[in-house]
Amino acid sequence: MKKPLILIVLLFSIQSFSQELTGNQLLEKAIQYHDPNGNWNTFKGTLFVTMETPKSPKRESEIQIDIPNQFFLVKAKSGKNIFEYRIKKDSVQIVFNGDKNPSEEILKMNRLSRERAKMYQNYYTFLYGLPMKLKDPGTVIHLKVENKKFKGKPYLVLKATYKKEVGKDTWYFYFNPKTYAMEVYQFFHDETKNDGEYILLTGEETVNGVKMPKKRAWFINKDNKYLGTDVLKIDK
Repeated sequence: MKKPLILIVLLFSIQSFSQELTGNQLLEKAIQYHDPNGNWNTFKGTLFVTMETPKSPKRESEIQIDIPNQFFLVKAKSGKNIFEYRIKKDSVQIVFNGDKNPSEEILKMNRLSRERAKMYQNYYTFLYGLPMKLKDPGTVIHLKVENKKFKGKPYLVLKATYKKEVGKDTWYFYFNPKTYAMEVYQFFHDETKNDGEYILLTGEETVNGVKMPKKRAWFINKDNKYLGTDVLKIDK
């Protein structure tokens, strides 16, 4: 009786091991869910995002992403002011309340700059391009996939870090174990300090064949403090 029992245990162990996903395998399954036809690399689309934060007026933004032509636009309204960043390859144009050539004083007063334009471009293309953006050069996908619970729900968790010339943060991406949909992501500047933030994703919008989160709610890792929510619409 002992030999058949050992054989069954061995076969079960081999089968379980073969079913474990590596980090890259999980990433491929997640991309297949979010971008089944491989549209992200040729993505051209317009997003309308409302940022809701405690004790602050809503900020409404129109975002245009045209990856083949290396074009990015964000036009945001906050209170009475409207600012606009237009990026075409390495060219950056800043528009403030319709003025296409605002003075240095106005730029400084309203914290407008080429650097912030690039920051907006990186921010929006990264977050709305996930998980496909994890294929970008300089991204290090860790081999081991962890099974974790977050807020009481089970997830397959992918860890990503970056080569030093790209970034220093550590990211965790939480995927639904049945559909491979991305439902949470989290980053740390220094994981030993439990700093950084986590983002809860709810709902979906499909834009040009790419599934994107409808809502992104931001919280601080250390104390779960709520920071705000981005709400995506595909038309006004």
